[in-house]
Amino acid sequence: MHATGYFALLVAMLLCLAAAATAIFGLWRRDYCRLALLERAHLVVFVATLLASAILTIALWRRDFSFVYVAEYTDTLLPLFYAVTAFWAGQAGSMLFWMLVLAVFGGGFALAPSYKKLSPATKYAYWMFFFAIEAFFLLLLTGPSNPFLEAVPPPAQGRGLNPLLRNPGMIFHPPLLFLGYAGFAVPACLGLAAWLVGETRSFVATARNTAILSWLFLTAGIVLGGWWSYMELGWGGYWAWDPVENASLIPWLVGTAFLHTAIVERRTKALAKTNVALAVVTFISCILGTYLVRSGVVDSLHAFGEGGVGDPILLFMIFALVLLASVLVAGAPYFAGRGKQLAGLFSVPGFLVVLAWLMLALSAVVLLGTMWPVISKLWSANPVGLDAGFYNRVCLPLFAMATFLVAMCPLLSWTEGVRDKLGLAIVAGGFVGGGAVLYASGVHLPLALFGGACAIAAMVCVAYVFIRQRHARSRSGALGAYCVHLGLALLTLGVAFSGPYQISREVVLTPGRAMRIGDFTMTYTDLERETNPAVSIARAVIDVTKNGRTVGRLTPERRIYKGFEQPFAEVSTIPSLGDELYATLLSVTDKKAASIKISVNPLVNWVWIGGALMSLAPFLSLRRPKETAGERS
Repeated sequence: MHATGYFALLVAMLLCLAAAATAIFGLWRRDYCRLALLERAHLVVFVATLLASAILTIALWRRDFSFVYVAEYTDTLLPLFYAVTAFWAGQAGSMLFWMLVLAVFGGGFALAPSYKKLSPATKYAYWMFFFAIEAFFLLLLTGPSNPFLEAVPPPAQGRGLNPLLRNPGMIFHPPLLFLGYAGFAVPACLGLAAWLVGETRSFVATARNTAILSWLFLTAGIVLGGWWSYMELGWGGYWAWDPVENASLIPWLVGTAFLHTAIVERRTKALAKTNVALAVVTFISCILGTYLVRSGVVDSLHAFGEGGVGDPILLFMIFALVLLASVLVAGAPYFAGRGKQLAGLFSVPGFLVVLAWLMLALSAVVLLGTMWPVISKLWSANPVGLDAGFYNRVCLPLFAMATFLVAMCPLLSWTEGVRDKLGLAIVAGGFVGGGAVLYASGVHLPLALFGGACAIAAMVCVAYVFIRQRHARSRSGALGAYCVHLGLALLTLGVAFSGPYQISREVVLTPGRAMRIGDFTMTYTDLERETNPAVSIARAVIDVTKNGRTVGRLTPERRIYKGFEQPFAEVSTIPSLGDELYATLLSVTDKKAASIKISVNPLVNWVWIGGALMSLAPFLSLRRPKETAGERS
């Protein structure tokens, strides 16, 4: 089994190299007669990767500890679905999963109608770039990140899965991120290919569905990851600006910029070169996310550490940037004179470009903050990272400004000026009136007030266009886009209030003692203990009342898993669309005294509701591509 899995990956890598070389030779000779061979080669690569993945999955299922990877991430006490999800819990397994979904996207795009319409030269160039990416991942999998290493002799028991990963979020969060990362490889390769060979068909139209799918998967993965950290890690928040969290946010920001500039190109034929660059940089930032998590370059609570893949990934990113610059120069003559002039700033294209720049600025800030410990080593012997306060001060105003642009943009003209003056007045009224109501309600923190007013303005805008504009309700593409904007507004509302207006207290209580926080009274009634072969649990029972009325019961836990000496917190919440109660059990004594952290998180669930809407609504925008006459000019 070990040799079969490794051999399958080795064959796939050699085949990728051979296919990439065949594509280069065909492009050089302008001979495209082997296109079917390239497509079949990719099918073989997919089958080989699938075979390797199946072998690893079966080994995890059987707890076959003769696999080093299985022994490091499972044990016989681990529930089956956590044992199988250990596929992407470790470095080698997650790299194999990366490669598997990459092959799925490559094969899926080859079956799409939009692929069939590309010129043979573009298809050749596309496969050249795509096979090169796959060969790189397979090189890592057959070298420093081999998931099929054999343990001789095999241990009788495995180490078990990190308790932080024993959460339903583990089933969905990493795969969704990898789906997002891998999907952006298609627009990147297609953009490079179209620019290199002078393809007349717009690559942003061809890659539209793949880009949207990738973005929605990445969005869902990030939102689910935030919920996971909120519910599992006991940080008391959903976003700690940890380097691993930032690693997925950076490509999301760049990808969001790309999706909006792509709209401009589809409607006006402007920004063609910009979109090629953004498509490639989006994919490179996905690779950057992999580098930050797996290179050991930054410290994180849940990074993998150095595993021998950091330097190869860094070289790959540098090579990709050089390749992008070279292709943009080489393909420039094909597109000379084909670019269109952008409309003025006060127009839909103008606002979309400003929005794209905001997204890129946010990604640069997040990258700078994440890499600050590395950068500060240049002048400091004791480099330190930047805390969440830095990110909040810089990022949240930019994020609120992006929401404001989203609220205003649908009311502008595609050429210049205001298209709907009544709508603009209503939305502006929503901004001013909403801000006034919030201020009168006691919201005086400037950032929360501004963010809340922007969110209300965006919601007013969506409601207005749904009422006044028939196409916003009847056209699935517009409906999906406006629902995403509504989700963004709800998420902004949750972010604006859940952090700045959180109330938090840490106390030590004995059974029967009570404490007050906000309008709530918490009575610690008992400490329950439970032990089984896999875990020992201490559970505090806290009854909650408000003005004498029972609200519910909190049961935060402290767990010690077999094989892990460090205790882990399991938080408990009483959900609400207003003030959510959140409890973490910090420690307990033999006499049942409990150290408890209680928080009141206002409007926090609107973060998840808005995030879920942003993750699901893009499905409405997927459609069979319609080719306009302009796209073939």
